[in-house]
Amino acid sequence: MAKIKHVAITCQDPDAVAKFYKEGFDLVEVARNDRQVQLSDGDINLTILKWKTNEDADVGPNGENYDGIHHIGFQVDSLEETGERLQQIDGEEIVRRDVGGTGADRPPRAEEKWAGPNGQVLDISEPGWLHKLPLD
Repeated sequence: MAKIKHVAITCQDPDAVAKFYKEGFDLVEVARNDRQVQLSDGDINLTILKWKTNEDADVGPNGENYDGIHHIGFQVDSLEETGERLQQIDGEEIVRRDVGGTGADRPPRAEEKWAGPNGQVLDISEPGWLHKLPLD
C-alpha cells in the first residue's frame, strides 16, 4: 500500500506560510532553498513552495500564482510498477526526474509527477521525502 508522506502548498511568501505552520503546529524545518521551505511533523513532509508559473512543467490545472495544495506525494514500493498502474487507469505522466540532494542532510530521491483524472498533480517516490526530525 502506498503511504501519503508529502503535501506541497504553493503561495506567494513561503517564509511567512512556513512560519505559521512552525509556530501554530510545532512543525520543524528540515530543509530550505530559494523556492521552498520543507517542514515535518516527524512522519509527513509539508513543503511550502513559491507560486508555480507557466514556465514550470508541473504548474498544474490551477495555473500560475495559485495559493493552496499543489500536489500530494505518495511513497511507493516501485516507481516502475506504480507508473504502469497509473498509466493503465489513464493517469497522465507529467515529468520524470531524478533529484539528487546536495550535502549529507538531503539524501537523493527519485520522483515522478503524474496527474489524476481531475488534473490533480501527484508525486510518487520510492525513498520518500525529508521528514525525520533532527536528533536532540
